[in-house]
Amino acid sequence: MSGPLRGLRIIEIAGLGPTPFAAMTLADMGAEVLRIERPGSAHIFGLNYEVLNRGRGFVTLDLKDADGRAMARRLIHRADGLVEGLRPGVMERLGLGPDDFPDNPRLVYGRMTGWGQAGPLSQTAGHDINYIALTGALHAIGTEERPVPPLNLLGDFGGGGIYLAFGMVCALFEAARSGRGQVVDAAITDGVAHLSAMIRTLLAGDAWAGGRGRNLLDGGAPYYGTYRCKCGGFVALGAIEEKFWMSFLTIAGLDPASLPDRHDPEKWSDLRALLEARFISRTRDEWAALAEGSDACLTPVLDLAEAPGHPHNVSRETFVSHEGVTQPAPAPRLSRTPGEIAEGSQKRSLDPEQVLAKWGA
Repeated sequence: MSGPLRGLRIIEIAGLGPTPFAAMTLADMGAEVLRIERPGSAHIFGLNYEVLNRGRGFVTLDLKDADGRAMARRLIHRADGLVEGLRPGVMERLGLGPDDFPDNPRLVYGRMTGWGQAGPLSQTAGHDINYIALTGALHAIGTEERPVPPLNLLGDFGGGGIYLAFGMVCALFEAARSGRGQVVDAAITDGVAHLSAMIRTLLAGDAWAGGRGRNLLDGGAPYYGTYRCKCGGFVALGAIEEKFWMSFLTIAGLDPASLPDRHDPEKWSDLRALLEARFISRTRDEWAALAEGSDACLTPVLDLAEAPGHPHNVSRETFVSHEGVTQPAPAPRLSRTPGEIAEGSQKRSLDPEQVLAKWGA
């Protein structure tokens, strides 16, 4: 591995969603990540390959068994960091909590939860949709009729896994200077709230209406949204700035003098109706061809299967094939020490004694 985190050893306690995503991100950037899985564990959907588990090996240990815990403790003693996503207090009850490794004072202990390590809801169950609901983010996303969950991208991965990975890197950087580790308390609610900083700015400045579909970025503005085309597909229009709006009008063949004032929210429904009538006159790909190379901020809405084949994504190698599975490439890109997908062990448990020997124990 040549990534910037080469030389770091991370123990991952197997979990779902944001925890393996954070571990994948660290492994993509060169960290040696070893996952501890429980005996008999299987993919939640019965799949043979999990993209989130790429680039790293695993050992099978029963943490409810004394011997399993003892081996886990030996591995953690040799690690720079640990990530886990269990409910608060579970790792402590197993004797594997942050205070159980005095002989490894540099250990950075990353904890991923929905609600955080403390607070009235910290011991209750939840999922992405619940966490983003409590931060106000879900209320702002969707149609006028109801909020719509944005897959689990916003909570699990945007507000969760990436913040855990970022927190780990921050704490590992500090530990390299101080010689002291610390706990990274990554809560999805905290991360999603942090992501909403710009929207909070608009809200504080009375520039954000309370309802959905009434604002610049929530589909309310007719120049920032999606439109159905003749073929049944969609295009995405994001012509916010005046020069981009004029570029779009040029390729669409629309006279700006004949259109309702786009800066008047009272005229938005009329403008949207005119744009809908224009977009339905061509197919999605015809619109994409017209907009190609322009500043119209008009792009086709590609489905998940189409996206890897788009010429821009192909040129940048945004998607790669690993073990026969098409998946996103490591991101972001570093010029001198780029990340890469390491060869891992997805199907065969490693021998923990051999791992320890490799780690010099």
